[in-house]
Order: sequence, then structure tokens, then C-alpha cells
Amino acid sequence: MTVINPANEELFEFAVAGQDLPNDEGASTAAPWRVLIIDDDVDVHHATLFALNGLVLFGRPLQFLHAYSSTEAQQKLLGEPELALVLLDVVMETHDAGLLLVDFLRNEAKLYATRVVLRTGQPGHAPEHDTIIQYDINDYKTKSELTQHKLVTTVIAALRAYDQLCVIETGRNGLELIVSCSGGFLNEEDLHIFSGNVITQMAALLRTGAEGLVCAHQNDGLSNFTVMAGAGRFASALNRSLAELDDARIAGLLRCALASGQCHFEGHEAVLYFGQKDGWAMAAYISKKTPLQPMEQRLLSVFGVNLSSALHNHGLMTRLRNDAYVDALLHLPNRTSFVEKLTHTLHTSDASFLLALIDIDDFAEVNDLMGHAYGDKLLQAFARCLMDEFGSDVFLARVSSDSFGLLGSDQCISHQRIKQALEHRVVVAGQPHLVSVTVGLAPKSSGTKTGLDWLKDAGIALKYAKRHHRGRFSTFSDDMASVSRHRTQLLEGLHKAFTDARLFMVYQPQVNLTTGQLIGFESLIRWRTADGRFIPPDQFIPVAEHSGLIVALGDWILQTACRDMRRLKAQGLRGCHMAVNVSVVQFQSDGFLDRVVRTLQEHQLEPRELELEITESVAMLGRDVVEQVLSQLRSLGVAVAIDDFGTGYSSLSYLEQLPVDRIKIDQTFVTKLKAPGGPRIAEMITQLGHKLDLQVLAEGIEDAGAWRALHAMGCDEGQGYFMSRPLDFEALVVWLDQWPTQLEALGVI
Repeated sequence: MTVINPANEELFEFAVAGQDLPNDEGASTAAPWRVLIIDDDVDVHHATLFALNGLVLFGRPLQFLHAYSSTEAQQKLLGEPELALVLLDVVMETHDAGLLLVDFLRNEAKLYATRVVLRTGQPGHAPEHDTIIQYDINDYKTKSELTQHKLVTTVIAALRAYDQLCVIETGRNGLELIVSCSGGFLNEEDLHIFSGNVITQMAALLRTGAEGLVCAHQNDGLSNFTVMAGAGRFASALNRSLAELDDARIAGLLRCALASGQCHFEGHEAVLYFGQKDGWAMAAYISKKTPLQPMEQRLLSVFGVNLSSALHNHGLMTRLRNDAYVDALLHLPNRTSFVEKLTHTLHTSDASFLLALIDIDDFAEVNDLMGHAYGDKLLQAFARCLMDEFGSDVFLARVSSDSFGLLGSDQCISHQRIKQALEHRVVVAGQPHLVSVTVGLAPKSSGTKTGLDWLKDAGIALKYAKRHHRGRFSTFSDDMASVSRHRTQLLEGLHKAFTDARLFMVYQPQVNLTTGQLIGFESLIRWRTADGRFIPPDQFIPVAEHSGLIVALGDWILQTACRDMRRLKAQGLRGCHMAVNVSVVQFQSDGFLDRVVRTLQEHQLEPRELELEITESVAMLGRDVVEQVLSQLRSLGVAVAIDDFGTGYSSLSYLEQLPVDRIKIDQTFVTKLKAPGGPRIAEMITQLGHKLDLQVLAEGIEDAGAWRALHAMGCDEGQGYFMSRPLDFEALVVWLDQWPTQLEALGVI
């Protein structure tokens, strides 16, 4: 017998009858080429065996299968997924039985790579060229011309074609497998499962059993290797040091691959290297019963490159997940993680839990005063105090810049214990820092469906505590939720009203109490809903301030009031001002002064024709904040009044220094004028205003007695229903024509 291989294909010999066939080295271990002979003539089977038996092609022997009819052939074809070659008689039971079998082979048995050589003793039954092309038939020979030499040549060509198709198909399938498993590697968070999947996919590429192991070292030198996954006889090595591996030779192969950063293929063994220079480096070992083929080695190399990329992406995804769920400064779970924990607790636990939302009071001021570096250290110290107090009894997270979430049993968490955690423990830069916190508590409720809803409940309780019990705590209740929903609905409605022009301005006249002469108007905003209802300003203005909408709303009020003042001037009005209320948020907004100046210029008003009314809360912002803006307004000629004087913070220490023109007595003091001792506060405010050379205007004058009483105590000006209710522009124009006659009828001058 002579061996035919890719390096030496020139020579072939056949054994003579009765001669023993020598063993070919490697032939016993290499998988044979499976060849199916289909012919209804037994002599053809014998002749073919005589011509080909003992032949070794490309390092692999031939193994013959036999079928003597179409029916038997179909059964053989369905059971032979790795059939290399079919030697097929064209004419058997029928003249087209052979071609029908080819159709069955391709379309029913799905043997697309199997090569087909047609043989016939009747040359007239040769298939058409289209048929040869359609069914991918390798060759067609008459039995008379198929000599021994030509038969061997035909078989060699067919097996070479089959081998090339198998290589191509193996490569294609292998690449598809590599691509398809890439997503799974990227999404797998657990590195042990990642490693186990490597063994599974390597075994799939080599079409062998999943028996192997994966070891790894991180960037801590090459002395410490850990088995990350093991399958088959290596399963017991999981999480052990590579030095403890029973097979020292395999351990050495893995070490060499990790040290060199190269894959290693030898015989039936493969060691795959994959990893990162600055992170995990890994190596996988697997073996198969037959030697590794070149295509398999190439596929494994590609797989290794793909795994290196996947491992890099795994590290990247791990960092991204960490960024998504862990606070970078404090290394605590963040808001996203906390919400997921809350949702999980709602759906999986029947126990009683309490959520505490802890807000550090005045943290923004600490940041502004001491700097952000100090603020970061304060947060770190604060978090340590909570962890020291509660430990593993709670789930602690940072849910916003200065707010923390605590989740634990209702027996564990309490406001008193939170305060206890902070007493004498918050040390920043070596110095104790007194921390005040406000806490919103929300117990677990069967009506709460998601973690976000639970956190919102705690947020509602926290906001309530901030407004009513700053430095203390509030526990969520349904009433709080109702108020919060009402505020939310009010804000949504206000946005829509602003867009749909449901807001409009009215103006209340202001007069001199000595002469009755008109001195100006106070502009007031009104909201009429689509169904004709009026929403009181004391309901929607605080909501607008809290949401920030007040800045845009305030600009619209200023624009509208100045526009209507210009219209009044066009009708001949002189010597009056338009008073516009300015909120704290609006006063502090960027570009406020520039917007006032632009509005005056746009509507061609003199600065003295505009008066801005500020509350005591604005005056209490601090001299550095307020005085500069007020001084610039005054230098332009814009007047400034303090509204509702005496109802809020005590601003006497600021009043003497702030550049203002007028103070307004709140109507609550005016309504008490008839009560015993009632006039005293109004008198005091009037005297104080005159001592500071300020004009004094009283609000809420509703009858002639109040007018006379205020005038008698020296109050300069007033407004109220006695003179006029707030009027829209058209009604105001009518009032202006009627005021002189009406004043005379009032009998106060």
C-alpha cells in the first residue's frame, strides 16, 4: 500500500491479491474517509473495494459503506452526517433512480458537502450539464472508462474537494459560533460563569466534550494563578491555586501561555490565551481525542482574540455598571441601586420595613462657605457615622448630593437613632462638625408597587418636614400624598395656563390719603381655568416659586404691566407708577437687573414710572446680595417698596441701610384698626417709615373709617376695596374717568 498525502501525491500503488496490507503510521487514529458505494450490481462493489481498499489519502484511510438499492441508500444517507463521498450508479431500479437519490441526498439528507461521483454502464443516460450543476455533482464516468487509475484519481479529487468544503463550513460555523457567543460574554457579570462559558464554546468549536479548565491572574505579578472554571476531570480544581493542580504538565502549559501571552497548540491539546495588559489575563486548556486540525487552530486563535476583546469589554461594562450603581465619592450604592433594592424588598419580603430619607440641612451653604473639598469630607464623615451606627442592619445609599437613604426593619430605624449616630461623631479635617438633619420616614405599604413610588413617599415626608419641622422628622401619610398630588396638579395646570393664555393681569389703584390723588397701581396676576374657576394667587404663586417657573412668570408679569402702563400713558395718564411684585427666586435669578432695564426701554417707560415690590424675605437675603441690586435700581430711578412689612422676618436692622422708597402696611394690621389697641402696629410702622424718610402705604382699606384713621396717624397712601377692587385694563380705564366724582362721593377729603 502507498500513502497519498498533500506533500506527495505523485505515487500510488495497490496491494496485489492476497498480500497483507502494511499499517500506515497515524492511520489507526485519524478519522477515516467514509465512502458510500450505491449500486445494484454486487460485482461493482467488489471491484471498487479491490481498487481502493487499503488506500490512505491525506493521512486518513478509507471506510466503505454499501447500499444495493435506492431504499437502502436513503436509509444510509439519513444516518451518515459525515459522509465524504458517494459512488453512485445512475441506473438501478429505474433509469433515473440515481439522480433521484442525488436530489434526496441534497434536499432531504442535507448533505451539502458530500461529493458525488456518478457511474453508469449505459452512456446514453448521462445527466444534463444543468443537472450536474444543480446537484453539485463532482464527476460522471461510464463504468468501462473508470479504470483503476482513473478511479483513484477521481476519488482523490473528490475527497480534496470535500475536505476543502468541510474546512470552509467549519470556519463559517466556527465564526458564527464566535460571533453569536460574543454578546453572552459581554453580558455576563460573574467572571466564573464567563470562564465556564469559555470551556463550553471551545468544546463546541472543536466538536468535543466540555472537559477543560480556565485559570487567571490579575495584575499582581505572575506568581498567583487561580482556577476560575473547571469541567470534566478538572471540576474539582475550581477556585484552587494552579500549583495545586494534579497534572503538573498541564499546569506548566497554562503558566507558559500566561507568561508569553501566546496561544499554544500541540497534538490534541489547545491552550488558549486571552486577556488584558492592565487587568485580567486568562488561559484555557482543552483537549480532544483526535489531533487539532489547522482550521481548528485558526478558529481557536480568532476565538482567543475575540475573548480578549470580550474580557476588555467585560471590564468596561463592570466599570460602567459600577458607575451606574455606585456613588463615586462615597463608594455607597447610589439612587439607582437604592430604587432597585426598594423594589426587590417590596416584591420579595413580607416583613415590616422602614425607609428613611435623610437630608443634611444647609449643606449648600457649607459648600459655598468652606469649599467643595470640605463638603466632600463632610459627606464621607457623615456616611461613616451612619455605617458605624447601623452597620449591616440597614441598606445605606446616597440618593442625591446631600441626601441619604436608609432601609431596614422598623425596629432598627428611628429618628432618635439617626440623631444618636451623629452626636459627637462627625469629624471633618480633625475638627468636630455639628450636623443638623431633616428626615422623611416612609413605612413599607402594600399599596406601594415600585421602589420609586416608595422613595417618592419618603421624599414627600422629607419636604413636609423641611417646611414644618426643619431639623426634625415627618412620617409619610395619605394626607401628605394628597397635598403633594394637589401641588403637582396645580403646577401642571399652571404650565398649561401659561401656555394657553389663561393668566391675565388686574390693577388696583393706589391713592394719596390726603388729597385722594392717584399715585399708581399695583399689578396683580390672576388665573382663570378653562371652566371659569379662579385659582387664588396664594395657592399657585408658592408652587411657581418652588418649581422655578416664577422666573418666566415674573418676566411675563413685568412685560405685561409695563405694556399696559404705556397704554395708559398713551391715553394721557401722568405722574403715576406701576408697582410689580418680585419674588425671592426672581430677584436672585441671573440677569434680573438687565431684564428690568430692557423691559423699560422696550415699552418706553421712565424708570420712575416703575416700582418693584419686594418682601421682607428678599430684604433678609443679606446686604451683599440685596443692597447692590437695589442700589443699581435706585440709581436708574426705579422705586423700591417693601411689601407686607412686619409680617415676616424682622428686618429693622436692614431697613435703615437698604435703598428703598416705600414700606407697605399689611392689610392684617389695617383690619384691626377698630379693635382695642388695634392701631398700634400700624402707627408704629408709619412712624418708623417717616423716621427713615420713607413713604408709607396701607393695604386693605375697606371703609371710610380706615381711611380717616390711617390719615390721622400720618399714613401717606393707601389702596383697597374702598377705592377700587383690582380691575382688568378695560375696567381700569373706566374707573380713571369716574374717580374724581367717586372720590367726592366718598366724603373722605
